[in-house]
Amino acid sequence: MKSAFILFMSVVLFSLFSCAESDREFKTITVKNPLDMDREFETVELSKKGLGLMDTDSLEQYFIKNMADQKTLTSQAVDSDGDGNTDVLLFQPKVKANSEANFQLVKGSLSAEAKKDMDTIPVCYSRFVPERTDDYAWENNLVAFRTYGPTAQKMVESNVKGGTLSSGIDAWLKRVEYPIINKWYKKDLSGMGSYHEDTGEGYDDFHVGVSRGIGGTAVKVNSVYYFSRNFTSHKTIAIGPLRTSFVLTYASWDADGNSITEEKHISLA
Repeated sequence: MKSAFILFMSVVLFSLFSCAESDREFKTITVKNPLDMDREFETVELSKKGLGLMDTDSLEQYFIKNMADQKTLTSQAVDSDGDGNTDVLLFQPKVKANSEANFQLVKGSLSAEAKKDMDTIPVCYSRFVPERTDDYAWENNLVAFRTYGPTAQKMVESNVKGGTLSSGIDAWLKRVEYPIINKWYKKDLSGMGSYHEDTGEGYDDFHVGVSRGIGGTAVKVNSVYYFSRNFTSHKTIAIGPLRTSFVLTYASWDADGNSITEEKHISLA
């Protein structure tokens, strides 16, 4: 996750072979890197169809092992289409320049020893934050973001202190790779500190105000900008650790007589 999320199916080939080892089913996955550079922190997405699995198979029952050192990699089963069933399995291999690496997709449960020895990586994460009015916040190892919900809007409209009226997106700058969302909110809300002050982990130095922040949208009509207000509902699709994704829905709004609807599908790796 030091680099942007990349789907590199065009440069990654998978060789799948059904085998049996210690009464466990597994498939061999060969990941090829034809570039003159080492590659890591890029996400490989394995579909049930590509793996030769049935729609009824549960991807939560599978994990990924590096065949070179037998270490278990961090993986994540994701319900990408929102039907309630996981349909893709994610992992992030490390592959040297102009080479290939082999991995095993193993069906079974991880032992405590395997979990302890797991090849962990910095996680991405997101969640709804009701304790801070009703923010929605998300992050990876480099940066964190948040935006604002209907309660925060209602507080402003009712002249209640502490509300926020904006569909703009706020950015928090990080100096560390581990997750900070929960820690910073707890520090700020407990009065033990503020995420507006940098104490070594980074801080929130960005003021959204009436701007669009770093990702809000607007419609321009005859030199006038029209934009939505706070999101009205949210739906979490995946929390992490390799991909976090969710949907934010906004009330329809008027742009010089045109009714605009807005729904943000946000995914971060």
